[in-house]
Amino acid sequence: MILINLKIQIRADRRDEWLDRITKYAKACRDEPGNNSFDVYESIESPNEFSIIESFVDQAAGGAHCETDHFKDFLVWFPTVIGAAPMIINTEVQNDFAPMGEFS
Repeated sequence: MILINLKIQIRADRRDEWLDRITKYAKACRDEPGNNSFDVYESIESPNEFSIIESFVDQAAGGAHCETDHFKDFLVWFPTVIGAAPMIINTEVQNDFAPMGEFS
């Protein structure tokens, strides 16, 4: 499984555009055959700081994602709404989500 985590600072003056576009982009990503999840969260401590957590079944699905029209469009509009270069973790993990042992 490919697991990607982005931490993003959004420009305050572009917040409405960001929310509109990321909502549409998230749906398009979730509709991809190899996508496990695509979730967007806003920090409760830092205004306009968002995290995206997405996962794909494997490298091939992640590669196919990068070839979609919605990803190519994302690469065009995303730089216009960010306040700084995003931070990213992009890794391959051997396991899928599992119940947390302390609560199962």
